[in-house]
Amino acid sequence: MSADIRIRRGATIHLKGESEKILSDASPSKTFALKPDNFFGIVPRLMIREGDSIPKGAPIFHSKKDPRILFVSPVSGIIKDVVRGAKRKILKIVIEQQEGDVISHKIPAFKSLDRKNITEILLKSGAWPFLKQRPYGIIADPNTTPKSIYISTYASAPLDVDFQFLLKNNKEEFQMGIDILNALVDTPPILSMDADFSGFFEKVKKVKVLRINGPHPAGNVSVQIHKHTPINMGEKVWEVRPEDVVNIGKLFADGQYSAQRTVAVAGESVLKPQYIKTKIGALISALTDITGFDNSRQNRFINGDVLSGKAEASDGHLDFYNNILTIIPEGNKYRMFGWLPFMDNRIPSLSKTSLSWLFGSKGYRVDTNMNGEERALVVTGEMEKVFPMDIYPMQLLKACMAGDIEKMEVLGIYEVIPEDFGLIDYANTSKIEAQQIIKDGIELMINEVG
Repeated sequence: MSADIRIRRGATIHLKGESEKILSDASPSKTFALKPDNFFGIVPRLMIREGDSIPKGAPIFHSKKDPRILFVSPVSGIIKDVVRGAKRKILKIVIEQQEGDVISHKIPAFKSLDRKNITEILLKSGAWPFLKQRPYGIIADPNTTPKSIYISTYASAPLDVDFQFLLKNNKEEFQMGIDILNALVDTPPILSMDADFSGFFEKVKKVKVLRINGPHPAGNVSVQIHKHTPINMGEKVWEVRPEDVVNIGKLFADGQYSAQRTVAVAGESVLKPQYIKTKIGALISALTDITGFDNSRQNRFINGDVLSGKAEASDGHLDFYNNILTIIPEGNKYRMFGWLPFMDNRIPSLSKTSLSWLFGSKGYRVDTNMNGEERALVVTGEMEKVFPMDIYPMQLLKACMAGDIEKMEVLGIYEVIPEDFGLIDYANTSKIEAQQIIKDGIELMINEVG
């Protein structure tokens, strides 16, 4: 089947430890957590105190800028701890799960629902954070009508999930979620899928299908928007993750906040890589109790994929939007003469001077070793080879570092989010933290331009 968008620039990195098509239930998680840092640009204001007993769906905090945007508890229980960092910044709110009530919302008949009704229900129930907005990758503004809504089921990052398998038991709820999203936008939501295998997504109604083919970052919504309908000045585009479409559908089906989260536990250190069904913010140990991992060596637990995920403690909690937990060995061993191009060809490299491409057909064995420090020299043209958008990534990074807002606007800051630079972080020999630079640049734009 022909592709609507075919990406040439990028890279497909095959790693060992891909999740098998097995779906299991997680072990009981004693605690769950909400982390304000999962919601870019949100300044939280607490609505609870330590020791409070709360039902499932109860508001935990709201956005300081817009109190209508609520963040609710995925379970009923007791507020066990409010973890704070420097300057009393709230890092996470920990809920100890206990049997309790569930907040129910009155849902009118579907035929009587309009945009205003749906927006009010999503806001009041705490499901509004499932909707993210471009520019900036922030939570959507309830006061705006987006140009379009994108739902990407094409996952291209290393060891990423198979949404066909992940949502195989939620086809009706997914369609219900699509029906609800249709009322929020003037045109049908855009459902992007694999051009080579669309599965049951081909049968979803009331969507515009966008077929994708190509290496990572072809699965990133930023790339799809850029290639399909680029954002013009003043326009807004929304994004919803596939499983959150299901959560929205469940909310309007039974009137209760749904915190379903299916996570692919993958990576070389995982003994039984598979899919685990749990809830948002669950303990990582509730997943690894099922999959196991090699504890004979030190491992890195990553909330997300290896390119754009965040390091997490083994006793930490899942992030809000996360559908993949990656566990790989720590790279805390020095490699003798590691700078030599032919020293170890089994480490994946995008450079033609390495012969690593000969050994990666069955997946590479990797760790977190960066094989060097940050360098002052940036090779011209190197970033552009793996960046498929019509944007000059190196010049944009320089503008962000200089805080030059006018140049950032001209060079495309409105079209990108940090994860779009994950492959650049991996591929560029200067080893600069491109994702962090873009994040800082977006924060500057929000504060200065809005």
